[in-house]
Amino acid sequence: MSYGLSNYLKKILPKQLFYRALLIVAIPIIIIQVIISVVFFDSLWIKTNKGLTKALVGEIDTLIDIYNNENEYNKKKLTDLYNQNFNFSIRFIENTNLPDIKVERWFSPMDRTLRRELKSKINKYWFNTTSYKEVVEVRIKFNDGVLQIFFPKERIQTSSIRIFALWITLPAFLLIAIAIIFLKNQTRPIIKLAEASERFGRGENVDEYAPSGALEIRKAGYEFDRMRKRILRHLNQRSEMLSGISHDLRTPLTRIKLQLAFINDKDITKKISSDVDEMEKMLNEYLQFSQSNFTEKSEKFNLSQLIYDTVEKYEKQNILFEKDSDIFFNGRKNLIKRCINNLIDNAISFANNIKVTQQKIKRNVLIFVEDDGSGIPSSEYENVFKPFYKIDKSRNQTKSSVGLGLSIASDIIRSHGGNIELGKSEMGGLKIKIILPV
Repeated sequence: MSYGLSNYLKKILPKQLFYRALLIVAIPIIIIQVIISVVFFDSLWIKTNKGLTKALVGEIDTLIDIYNNENEYNKKKLTDLYNQNFNFSIRFIENTNLPDIKVERWFSPMDRTLRRELKSKINKYWFNTTSYKEVVEVRIKFNDGVLQIFFPKERIQTSSIRIFALWITLPAFLLIAIAIIFLKNQTRPIIKLAEASERFGRGENVDEYAPSGALEIRKAGYEFDRMRKRILRHLNQRSEMLSGISHDLRTPLTRIKLQLAFINDKDITKKISSDVDEMEKMLNEYLQFSQSNFTEKSEKFNLSQLIYDTVEKYEKQNILFEKDSDIFFNGRKNLIKRCINNLIDNAISFANNIKVTQQKIKRNVLIFVEDDGSGIPSSEYENVFKPFYKIDKSRNQTKSSVGLGLSIASDIIRSHGGNIELGKSEMGGLKIKIILPV
């Protein structure tokens, strides 16, 4: 029971911290205001209106008693006296009856109170509180006609309710406005920290971040900044180390190439040159994997044109590119280009025909890279994104690879807030699906 209620509350509660905190502040204020309003309405306003109505009905009852015992001349003077001193408008309509249609409002406290008091004093009556904005009409039945009385609504309803409503709502709105300003200032540092964490997770530079806010939030900000610097330091150390290793290895490889130029045996030269080229390719992949993504700035560019230009560079390959429209994307252009290159290179290694498709669905751009190769077993979909992981049986391994192409592509896509998925292509081979938010 409690578990179900907890899940229900989680569903209906706002997701953002600011609105949750606002609810915590606003709900008690609203409850207090409602309680005060109910107490005032029940104990003060209704009782005051009841007293006013009782006094007015007493005046009408006195008028009826005197009216029944006076002659026509005195009745005229009596109505004039009431009109002048009691703010009444009285006239007698001969040979008529009370209206058949009742216009009483059962949900109206004013109508209920007036009906109750009239019923306690007068046998035959009819009243109307709705036809006139500021006036109430009461009709009393006599033997020879109907006495029609008009009086202001102020006689039976106090106007203090409006003033009270104003005084009770204005402080509530003021308190909620102050709470909104205060909560904005309190949640702003949390939002800044979340945004900085998100940018850092995407590989963007967040050097401008400065911890602020309450002590706990500031402490979390300092710890995030320390963690960020520690990660950057490790990344730079890795990159520098691999760059150094690459430089040290390139030098002897260059010497080997130069020495090969002096060897007359072409068969031996060809075999050694192939090994040297493979070693250089491996070094390039290692360097590519180790390079940091934090140096490049985000920019807005034509993603469709970038994919087209990338595909066009493989002019000797059978690659088809399809798109529904030009899409502009805000990201790191060179990294996206590297990602597309890696995926196409991976497909070329194992397939003859390749198709690249781009389409936009809602707020996401989808990029598909499909081939007619041997494919990858579904059990290996997660493993192929691991660095240096290679499949021995499912794909042709005649091409040299160190197993970094898909890993690099996945890191690039995830750093842009997207996702990359694998599946079975209709062409028979592998289908790579890239999802990027735009």
